[in-house]
Amino acid sequence: MKRKVAGFVFIIGSLYYIIAEAISATFFNASLFNTYVFHTISELGIPNGNSPLFWLMNSAFVLIGLAVIFGNFYSFKDYLVKNRIVVLILTLVTGFGVIIVGLVHGGNPLTSGYHTLGAVMAILGGNALIVIISRSMQEFSDYQKATLVLGIIGLAAFWVMFFSLGNIFMPVYERLSVYTLIVWIFLTGVYLLRN
Repeated sequence: MKRKVAGFVFIIGSLYYIIAEAISATFFNASLFNTYVFHTISELGIPNGNSPLFWLMNSAFVLIGLAVIFGNFYSFKDYLVKNRIVVLILTLVTGFGVIIVGLVHGGNPLTSGYHTLGAVMAILGGNALIVIISRSMQEFSDYQKATLVLGIIGLAAFWVMFFSLGNIFMPVYERLSVYTLIVWIFLTGVYLLRN
């Protein structure tokens, strides 16, 4: 029963995130294409005229952070045969990082440092988390292989993004490094429901 509850939490959290971002991007003060290519995810959460549904995007950040913490601590930790402490620490780093992003907005000089810290915790911590998870389970089946590939792609995208902060396409790298974690959360939800 625990695994099913955690599975549903993971699936609902990941789907809510994708849908909330798509709706927020639709109402952002730019075309949908330009929003996804030239504006960061964080911009969707800034409470100003550009993003009238900022609250929706911020709720998605908070929800996905809570989903990761709840799912991993409540059930998924039982699937780990090693590195459990490291996984749980990175789970807290990732979850609280995303929650910080949702509660502390970017674009404000007084708080942007905290927002950036939260983003690094979420993206770097999240992708490191799933790489370690892929090598911390009893078997190395398709789920673990997909987890490892997602983590490597996410870390590579974060690395490129970090050295492309002034690049006009930096939001694309940001989304790639974030979506790997969102896809992993969805896959993990399916994995928990099926196993």
